[in-house]
Amino acid sequence: MTWSESISYRTVIGLEVHVQLLTRTKLFCGCSTTFGQPPNSATCPVCLGLPGALPVMNRRAFDLAVKAALALNCRVAGFTKWDRKNYFYPDLPKNYQISQYDLPFSEEGWLEIDAGQGPRRIGLIRVHLEEDAGKLLHDENGGGQASRVDLNRAGTPLLEIVSKPEVASPEETRAYLEEIRLLLRELGVSDCEMQEGSLRCDANINLHIPQADGSVAATPIVEVKNLNSVAAVERAMRYETQRQFEQFQKDGKKWGEPGVHKATAGWDENSRTTRIQRRKEEAADYRYFPEPDLVPVTVSAARVDEVRAELGELPAAQRARLPAQYGLSAYDAGVLTRQGRAFVAYFEEAARLCGDAKETANWLANDVLQALNESKQAIRYFPISAAGLADLIGEIKATGLNKQRSREVFAEMLAGCPSAKQAMDKLGIKVIADRDQLADIVRRAIAANPTAVADFKKGKTKAADAIKGAVMRETKGMARTELVQEILLEELHRAGSDADRG
Repeated sequence: MTWSESISYRTVIGLEVHVQLLTRTKLFCGCSTTFGQPPNSATCPVCLGLPGALPVMNRRAFDLAVKAALALNCRVAGFTKWDRKNYFYPDLPKNYQISQYDLPFSEEGWLEIDAGQGPRRIGLIRVHLEEDAGKLLHDENGGGQASRVDLNRAGTPLLEIVSKPEVASPEETRAYLEEIRLLLRELGVSDCEMQEGSLRCDANINLHIPQADGSVAATPIVEVKNLNSVAAVERAMRYETQRQFEQFQKDGKKWGEPGVHKATAGWDENSRTTRIQRRKEEAADYRYFPEPDLVPVTVSAARVDEVRAELGELPAAQRARLPAQYGLSAYDAGVLTRQGRAFVAYFEEAARLCGDAKETANWLANDVLQALNESKQAIRYFPISAAGLADLIGEIKATGLNKQRSREVFAEMLAGCPSAKQAMDKLGIKVIADRDQLADIVRRAIAANPTAVADFKKGKTKAADAIKGAVMRETKGMARTELVQEILLEELHRAGSDADRG
């Protein structure tokens, strides 16, 4: 990495992302993982940590974890074990969490992101499985004097994705999280709903600040928690970057000096500030040891190959393929792939049928996506099929229908009209494409707008738009746009030549 020319420090961010796996039951028992159940109703002796209750691993959770690890380009271990991570917290009924420590099932992967500066790989240290804790419900109305415990989440299967400290800006944190969310949703690994807690992120951040003697000083590392949206993570990183730089200017404390420790901070979305809460625990504080109630897990090379073959084309590969195959810009390809595989498949089918990939991408990125957002629909339920959109684009090209009237036809098709032609007939749209008829209308518009004509002769080419607008008003938007433009320029240049001869 190179130092920025515009700032006097380099931001170093490592992200710990916890993703709830899309299973019907918990990681080590048969309790439901359905969101929104009454408090403490999805519990049993195992997830309550009652004496004598023994855990049994959820096979589907492990299979989903392997799929995610391979999609994240990790090396899957042939042998892995479970460990106990010991700590006390009111919503952790066993007083330990079943996790993985020194032998995670996968490690050394990478994720490709693009935060607007081109593709870049972020390294991953490890991807491992663990169970979730419960949830504390704080009594804010009572002055914060009491908290209630809901153990429905206790034992929920989590995938923890730990990045290397290679994320370099708040914008890259957003791109990283959006890419993980897209990838895992497409694979059916998780729904990644941050508002339901199925995707959570802790962000470790510090700054590397060059010194006058040529050395580099690192600020103390802060782990920021309580980040409940992708936008909140980006905002928190931006705030914490500025806070750490200003703090270093005041006290000069460096990471690695005696008495300087890693701290945990909470993000306050209301004030949009971080608040230092406590010193961060280290691995030794958790007193890890092998989980005695669970056997190790082995994964064969054949099983890894089988899962890898099931992955299909991933978003990064699609972003690389679409510009090469269809001549799209990197931006257009990014818009399409962010909506998922089904959206890309819709695009490819429509582009194949109408033969115009760029126009298809434009319609999808603007009108189709807007309609989907307004109706909160997925593309597979969209009332206009890929063939229907291709039909509309073909009709526009054949008739020269302008954008305004094209959108009226699109809206009619959204309402249920089966084809573009039928929608046009229903709306009474009959495009005027007769050259002689349009030439006569253009000449009248030129005669009625002498000021615009005079401006055009002075080199103000935009003045022609006023005359063109008059033509479109007279034809009620039914004139073929490119033909009007062509005739208008011919008539204006002819009028200029006649004036010169006179």
